[in-house]
Amino acid sequence: MEILFEDNHIIAVNKTTSDIVQVDKTGDQSLEEKVKAYIKLKYNKPGDVFLGVAHRIDRPVSGAVLFARTSKSLVRLNEMFQRKEVKKLYWAIVKEKPQSISDTLNHFIVRDQQKNKSYAFEKEGKDSKPASLTYTLIASAQNYHLLEIDLHTGRHHQIRCQLAKIGCPIKGDLKYGFPRSNPDGGISLHSRKIEFIHPVSKQPITIIANPPKDSLWDYFISITK
Repeated sequence: MEILFEDNHIIAVNKTTSDIVQVDKTGDQSLEEKVKAYIKLKYNKPGDVFLGVAHRIDRPVSGAVLFARTSKSLVRLNEMFQRKEVKKLYWAIVKEKPQSISDTLNHFIVRDQQKNKSYAFEKEGKDSKPASLTYTLIASAQNYHLLEIDLHTGRHHQIRCQLAKIGCPIKGDLKYGFPRSNPDGGISLHSRKIEFIHPVSKQPITIIANPPKDSLWDYFISITK
């Protein structure tokens, strides 16, 4: 487990594509449980360890995940996320090059609970919610392209379904139209950077997570430094 940032109030971890943030019906050990065990061992804490989940990313997605180590910081982080005071940047690898180098995508998303899938529409409809993101093409390889995504809203599978809507499904994302899975079972979507004002110290914090070890990710890292 890679710790990206840690102090008395918050802790950030670089999630792998196999981790789930919180316990689900699979019964697999969650990232939340792993971080609790890490804190308990490192600080020799008796009893239960408090850990608050400030936000979540999908299981097949990798990258930075932020937790609160105190109830005070959790309340403040929740408020900051609700007020959109936390800036989240994602990286996504796609095979199809988007028509524009950079664009803001605005759709209305409808979630299908039974299929655990979301659908993006141009117009508002029943049970739809507005979704917005800005993508920028930042690098290209022979067969793939790297997009940086500034997420403006936090809808279910938002990046995945909005990119699929414009004909750019994420590499490995079978659910949203990519033809082949990735060897590790994840998808090539990565929570690259989180920026916010520390909920207690009020200092600006920037957390950067490197993508999984993989020849394509390694190539993109090498040409974007």
